[in-house]
Amino acid sequence: MFFWLTEFTDTVSGFNLFRYITFRAGAAFLTALVFGFIFGKPLINMLRRRQSNGQPIREDGPESHLLTKTGTPTMGGLLILSALTLSTLLWARLDNGYVWIVLLVTVGFGLIGFADDLAKVSKGNVKGVPARVRLLMGAIIGIAAAVAAMYLHPTDLKGQLAVPVFKEVLFNLGWFFVPLAAFVILGAANAVNLTDGLDGLAIMPVMIAASTLGIIAYAVGRVDFTSYLDVHYVPGAGELLIFVAALCGGGLGFLWYNAPPAAVFMGDTGSLALGGALGAMAVVIKHEIVLGIVGGIFVVETLSVIIQVLYFKRTGKRVFLMAPIHHHFEKKGWAEPQIVIRFWIIALVLALIGLATLKIR
Repeated sequence: MFFWLTEFTDTVSGFNLFRYITFRAGAAFLTALVFGFIFGKPLINMLRRRQSNGQPIREDGPESHLLTKTGTPTMGGLLILSALTLSTLLWARLDNGYVWIVLLVTVGFGLIGFADDLAKVSKGNVKGVPARVRLLMGAIIGIAAAVAAMYLHPTDLKGQLAVPVFKEVLFNLGWFFVPLAAFVILGAANAVNLTDGLDGLAIMPVMIAASTLGIIAYAVGRVDFTSYLDVHYVPGAGELLIFVAALCGGGLGFLWYNAPPAAVFMGDTGSLALGGALGAMAVVIKHEIVLGIVGGIFVVETLSVIIQVLYFKRTGKRVFLMAPIHHHFEKKGWAEPQIVIRFWIIALVLALIGLATLKIR
């Protein structure tokens, strides 16, 4: 919205700053962060009043959670979504289709998560919206986003799957790109949702992965950078750096209250929304495979659940003490902050590997 002030540059020279993505990204970050600090406590107090028993805790989960997490309110993802949405609308160019794709995917998955959290709190158990309904709604959002991205992509990239490092390698999937892209978005949303099981565990890896994709988005949105870094040019993609900055600002504001011991959980409202955001960004900037690298934490968490379920059905035995894998380490005696910080470190290393796929000539 503030970008429109550049029309008055001839009258007020200072408005020229709003032309620069980097300036607006910094402003978006600060706006979302301040929003989180101002409205975090009132939101938590409201959630406590409306959720007398807090988020229902799985009885088959780690025993310590029944003692330490019972009564903690959920739906804290509303804080992230509110800060992210407001800041993006204020500082991003609203004539940029890519921004709208990613923002609407984020809000759409946030609504699915909100309905799920509301159902859980209302029923007082961990059974929310049926999984099939959540997957169907997520698939619809993913397909719509994939079609929109194909429509906006440059002609030479429509329906193409890009391979990291090797710019000349493109797989022409045609309309099969749509189900693949929808799978990336839906898979990312549910992968982050599975990871969100310990205080602060999901939000920092999300911010790290998003920051990595934001840097790549800025690079692929500039024709001079794409030539130097040997990546595909996606005109307008750089504007997503505003969205990423808002996400990180809102995420840090939330983390202030979610740090162990958490005063609030993000719930499915936050985890599905943030995962969907990562998937949508990867599709828009043509870095779907890189998402699997920078989001490696989420991939491993998801695989641990799949492996556990399939192996148990076949043999009646378990590969891990408990899945997702962060619970396995809890069962092995690791303290919760120890698991969280070590996962953050791994996420940072994976982000650096993801950035290394930008091949400098």
